[in-house]
Amino acid sequence: FDELRPGKRTLMFSRSSYIGMHRYGGVWTGDNASWWAHLQQVVKQQVGLNMAGFMFNGSDTGGFSGNTTEDLMTRWLEFSMFTPLFRNHACIGTRHQELYYFKDLKTLGNVVSLRYAFLPYLYSEFVKAALANDMYMKPLSFVYENDPMVKGIEDQLMVGESIMIAPVVTQNAPGRNVYLPEEMRMLRFRSADDYDSEVMEKGWHYIPCGLGEVLVFLRKGHLFPTAAPALTVSALDEQNLRVYAFGGGSYTLYQDDGVSKDYENPENLKTLTVKGNSTEAAGLTLTVR
Repeated sequence: FDELRPGKRTLMFSRSSYIGMHRYGGVWTGDNASWWAHLQQVVKQQVGLNMAGFMFNGSDTGGFSGNTTEDLMTRWLEFSMFTPLFRNHACIGTRHQELYYFKDLKTLGNVVSLRYAFLPYLYSEFVKAALANDMYMKPLSFVYENDPMVKGIEDQLMVGESIMIAPVVTQNAPGRNVYLPEEMRMLRFRSADDYDSEVMEKGWHYIPCGLGEVLVFLRKGHLFPTAAPALTVSALDEQNLRVYAFGGGSYTLYQDDGVSKDYENPENLKTLTVKGNSTEAAGLTLTVR
C-alpha cells in the first residue's frame, strides 16, 4: 500500500491477527452473536485490545450471527459509537439489520448523528494516544489507581482524557448503577441538541437511561469538544466547535487533513481554553455549553 500510495495513509483491519500487528492495522472483536452477553463482552474486550496496542478495533454492532432485536441494536449503538471501528455487520441467513429496517428510525438516527458530533474529540484522543504510545480506552483503575472501588468495575470505561462512559448493556434495563470516582458532570444526550446536564458527587448513583440516550460523564477541569452533526465526515464543520466544560480548563485538539502521514506536525495541535465566560482557540470558534 505504501508503494501504491506514497505519502498517503492506509486504513486496514484484519480478519485475524497477533501481538505486534497493531503497527500495521486494526481488528474487530470476532464473529459475535446477537446476544446481550456478547454486548457485555465487547465492552470488556476494548480494554484488553487497547492494552495489546490495538486501539483501532470495534465489534459487529447488533451481532454477527443470530437475529438481533431493535432494543439490542439500540443499546449496542450507544456503546459502539465510541469505538474507532463503528460498523453494523451480519452474516448470511440472519435478519436484515440495517437501521432502516427498524421502527424507531428517529432514535436510531440520533445515536448515529451523535457519533458524527463527537468525532472531533474521539479522533483527537485516538491519534494523541497513538502518538504517545498510550491507550484510547482505559479501565477506571488506570486513571484512579488509588481508589480501591474501581478495581472491580469492568463495564465503565475512560474514553480519552476527558470523559467516562457507562453504557446500558442489560436487556429491559431502564437505567443502571454507575460509580463516579470523582465529582463529574453527567451529560445525557438524546441528540446533539437535546440533552440534559447534572453535576454529581463522587460515589454510587442509579441513573435512568432510556433507549437512545447516551450517557457521558465529564471530568472536572476538562473539556469535551464536539461539532454539529453531519451526514459525512468530510461535511463536519470542525472550525466551529461546541465545547462542553465543567469548571473550565484547557484541551489539546488534534486536527489533520485526514489523508497524509504528517501525524507529528505541530500545526495539527490546537489548544482550546475555557475560563469563566471567555474562550480561546487559534483559528477556531468555540461555543461553550
